[in-house]
Amino acid sequence: MGSTELKQLVLGTAGHVDHGKTSMVKTLTGIDTDRWEEEKRRGITMDLGFASLHLGDLLVSLVDVPGHEDFVRNMVAGATGIDAALLVVAADEGFMPQTLEHLSILEFLNVPVGIPVITKTDLVEDDWLELVTSEVVDRLGESSVSWLEPVKFSAVTEEGVEELKKSICSLSRESATDERELFRMPVDRSFTVAGTGTVVTGTVWSGTVRTGDTVFLLPRDAKARIRGIQTHGAESDAAHANRRTALALTGVDRDGVGRGDVVVGDKAWRATDSIDVAIELTPGAKPLGQRSRVRVHLGTAEVMARVTPAEGDIVPGGSFGARLRLESPVVARWGDKGVVRSYSPMATIGGITVVDPFPPQRPRRPVAWKEKGSEVPQRRVMAFLGAHGEILRDELVIRLGFGKRELDWVAEPASGLVEAGELLLSASAVEARIARVSEELLRFHRERSAEPGILLEQLRPLLGPGSLGEALLVKWASDAGVELIGAYARIPGFEPKLGPEAAELAGVIKGKASFEGFQGVGRDQLVRGQDTGLIDEILGFLVRSGELTRVGSERYYTTAVMTELIGVVVTVASASGEVSPADLREKTGLTRKYLIPLLEWMDGEGITTRKGDVRLLGPKGERIAAGPVDKS
Repeated sequence: MGSTELKQLVLGTAGHVDHGKTSMVKTLTGIDTDRWEEEKRRGITMDLGFASLHLGDLLVSLVDVPGHEDFVRNMVAGATGIDAALLVVAADEGFMPQTLEHLSILEFLNVPVGIPVITKTDLVEDDWLELVTSEVVDRLGESSVSWLEPVKFSAVTEEGVEELKKSICSLSRESATDERELFRMPVDRSFTVAGTGTVVTGTVWSGTVRTGDTVFLLPRDAKARIRGIQTHGAESDAAHANRRTALALTGVDRDGVGRGDVVVGDKAWRATDSIDVAIELTPGAKPLGQRSRVRVHLGTAEVMARVTPAEGDIVPGGSFGARLRLESPVVARWGDKGVVRSYSPMATIGGITVVDPFPPQRPRRPVAWKEKGSEVPQRRVMAFLGAHGEILRDELVIRLGFGKRELDWVAEPASGLVEAGELLLSASAVEARIARVSEELLRFHRERSAEPGILLEQLRPLLGPGSLGEALLVKWASDAGVELIGAYARIPGFEPKLGPEAAELAGVIKGKASFEGFQGVGRDQLVRGQDTGLIDEILGFLVRSGELTRVGSERYYTTAVMTELIGVVVTVASASGEVSPADLREKTGLTRKYLIPLLEWMDGEGITTRKGDVRLLGPKGERIAAGPVDKS
């Protein structure tokens, strides 16, 4: 049976220094997890150790953590991502300071289940053992971790070995795996293997990668390719969620990756230097106020951070919102659990749950942090939309912690969400924006009835910036039955018309343009003593309706006059093959001041084509010269 067919369980140890965690692991697996010479010389575990245990169809990955208070940060890195815990309590000492600290860490990391193991039973009498066992049961009865019955164990006599193995096997049925779409593996160890290159190890938190895949190392922003994959020394084609894994990487050297880095398989992942969290302090911890400095343990990373409470100081008892401004970037996802330790003296003082891994710079304090932290996806996404207006669909998996089921829900009409290009908005927000745009269109038609419609550029800012505005514009036109014609939007069937006063003034303008003949009428002549905006509106209407022709930006001709001018140009050019400004001056009496703009306009219309100082007939001019086509 291949390793990929086995049930998988990542099991971490916890407990006070010298309570027998490493001896227990060695008795169970035959593997001494103390790798360093100094560990063997001092007789204490200083860093993480790893072993594997086959129990029937269950493959257990054991992570042995140090118990000394100086190495708690290594313990947190090892406890991150485990499915279950073995909380070790020595029978001759009972609960000790690091036992309690490790227990708090397990609870803050939301480890679901565990087994209390009372070690060194060979050193105590039965009566004392029963007292210690009773103490363990009582203390763990109030824990958020679901603890099984304590197992009495001795590495010397091997008492309890089989019982502990049976208890571990029962965990495989109680621990659920959570394999998400996007691959992520926090790195807890990196080293070099001759002939292989750089190797990183860790517990895969989510997703799958395969040999040959390209991966990214964050927050270093490096890229590498997977050369090989191993699980407990066995070659594998793929790395899956909830498994201890070693990845051989090409494209990165040993110094380019280490503990605290994260291997990810998709560019949707990115590092962040600010996170919004729900934070809970341990009893007796000092309050945290504005800019309190703390140590944040997230994944296998440890970084310093400044605290910005959502409101007031953060005190023991209850959950509080806070923004953590990190002194070094981390990789985070909604729902990630972490541990907070005091800056000095170092002690575990609380736990965090990430509610927004990418909070906006403004406001500087968390907004709607309770709602964003909701376990109900519908409430969560509505809280984000209520606070920020819209969210990129690609951000749902990481920023909101959505899995496949939640993504399928987003696409359902009942979700109350609207997709606008790459963005998601609440249906109510879209309705409000569309209603605002519809009101603006109606107002524009009432006040500017001579215009063919409102310019789309005036509407887009009301709907949203960039692609959002464009997507909502199309949706608005479809839902409201609005006509989009060129650069304008209008109500279906709308026909521009002038009001009585404007219509009377339009007649005056046309009369002046007709009177000026080949010279046309200048805008400066028309606006003297008049409402400039009204004159421009009338001129635009007359040009669009074909009653006037605009040459350049300032001169207007009646249709009859312009037709006559075009006829003169076509006649002269047809007769001699070309037409010059001098030719036209002779025919029309116009100076270059008027002729050059006219000829440039005709060039633009395709009536003429410039060649040096003269004009030839353009395609449209040639059709005019040829006359109407006889269809008889």
